[in-house]
Amino acid sequence: MDGRLAEDVYAAADARLAEADARVAARYPGEPSGRQPVHTVYVPASQYRTRLVADWGKQAMRVFMEQGEALGLDEAVFERVRTKLLMEPIEDLRIDFEDGYGKPGDDAEDKDAVAAGRTLAVTGGTPFVGIRFKSFEQATRRRGIRTLDLFLSGLLESGPLPQGFVVTLPKVTAVEQVAACAEVLGRLESAYGLPEGELRFEVQIETSQSILGTDGTVSVARVIQAAGGRCSGLHYGTYDYSAGLGISAEYQSMEHPAADFAKQFMQVAAAGTGVRLSDGSTNKLPIGDQVLPAWQEHLRLVRRSLERGFYQGWDLHPHQLPTRFAATYAFFREGSPVASERLTAYADRASSGILDEPATAQALATYLLRGLDCGALDESESPFDRVTLDRYARRLL
Repeated sequence: MDGRLAEDVYAAADARLAEADARVAARYPGEPSGRQPVHTVYVPASQYRTRLVADWGKQAMRVFMEQGEALGLDEAVFERVRTKLLMEPIEDLRIDFEDGYGKPGDDAEDKDAVAAGRTLAVTGGTPFVGIRFKSFEQATRRRGIRTLDLFLSGLLESGPLPQGFVVTLPKVTAVEQVAACAEVLGRLESAYGLPEGELRFEVQIETSQSILGTDGTVSVARVIQAAGGRCSGLHYGTYDYSAGLGISAEYQSMEHPAADFAKQFMQVAAAGTGVRLSDGSTNKLPIGDQVLPAWQEHLRLVRRSLERGFYQGWDLHPHQLPTRFAATYAFFREGSPVASERLTAYADRASSGILDEPATAQALATYLLRGLDCGALDESESPFDRVTLDRYARRLL
């Protein structure tokens, strides 16, 4: 059949939208491949030591074996948590030179920065690692840059940059700070002979200015662009953000409506850009006679984040590790049978009578891949192998 439009109409539409096509392709590359850690553990730089990861694992294992049965976990989840604490208790470690570290003075921070870099060089031990330095606000900017420089000096004198290395920029109050950070990272790459674009960073969303600018524009979307392709993640900062809005300490929480408002902006701004999201932390630690109550709250909050599309969060104490992994494993194991059934039906839609959209198949495959990556699922429990799941996740099938 022949239509009535001439070729010049098609050509004109292509020409008119060529610039927009290129812009969309550049800014929205889609979900990045590879594993995303389920958490980031923050430890003050002054406490960072060679056996830190092993010590955290031992502490977490001890309390889990003593009191974990009270959580009423499914047997498969319980055993996976036990194995995880034994083999890989921390997925992403952030050596903290900001709030968790304080202001011990320039000489002390210089020494700690070099020492932390050297310790990481000979230790490793986590799939993802990095540091959080002080913000690019005027009062702390030079200190933050110097700490990062000295840390890299200590780290790179003994070997290459670790796989999964990322740094964290806190307390953004102006989009220009993000651009300046990207420029500094580029200069550090030149100074240390690193490949261009090797140094990437997360931006903490913990100020009102990082959500909405004074001119009424959405800052968080501009933050991603200002990073020049170096932004790997947006991390919500529960307590700084809440305090900045005037929320009293008693009501500061990951589930406060103000927190959900900020995180929804983060989600919309990051969707399709390849920038991953992380929820924040809870400061109710499972210690002493509060282990079980704090565990129950942590389980609930981690599950809540997962259900809302935040697959990563912060942990601040070894005793939070059991419930981080328990909530994550339960989330994926409970949902995997239905996800597997729907993706199988989609693959065989000619005979199944199921009419899911390609976007739904993509989401189902991505969900199963996340379950495999975090250890909640084995490949034998998936309806397809990783290669096939990845093809569905990228809409190649």
